[in-house]
Amino acid sequence: MIKKNRVSYTCSAVITGLVICTVLVMMPFNSWGLDQFEQKARFIQAQHLDKSVVHLYFSDKKNSFLIAEAWNLGHSDNPAKFGKIIVEALANGPRTGLMRTLPEGTTLNAFYVTRDGTAYVDMSDKIRQAHPGGIKSELFIIYSIVNSLILNIPEIDAVKILIDGRDAMTLAGHIDLRFPFKANMLLVR
Repeated sequence: MIKKNRVSYTCSAVITGLVICTVLVMMPFNSWGLDQFEQKARFIQAQHLDKSVVHLYFSDKKNSFLIAEAWNLGHSDNPAKFGKIIVEALANGPRTGLMRTLPEGTTLNAFYVTRDGTAYVDMSDKIRQAHPGGIKSELFIIYSIVNSLILNIPEIDAVKILIDGRDAMTLAGHIDLRFPFKANMLLVR
């Protein structure tokens, strides 16, 4: 009699387990909170919001002005994350016939934004070591970074450039880097 009860309980437990597993496997994915229409709508919306058109500033061929080049870049509502994306795109150089402003091999070490709207851009020392020379090149390096950030990210009002995590007097001996910069539209065409 006891064996019969154990067999009966074991069979009941196995059948119950199989029923529960079958229900879980057959349960549609959307029962976790969203129906399929909502899931698809959120996926499509995320795809459209993940990219935005930004204007990166590179030098013209005569090294006379900065010219905006439109890029589709990943977008973040976090100004620090978005700023990092922009500076890294600048470091890659232009896609059209414009000239790169940041020396090849320059990398971004760190990027953060303070509550007062100042972005701190910490670049590798390659920005100084590979500098081509001249005040105009120095000006274009600085303002390609500054204009690309300030004109694309409303939360940024000024940009402070650091080199390898430290304040630098200048990039190549001409322009004082000790203070944050505002956008300069006089260099843009």
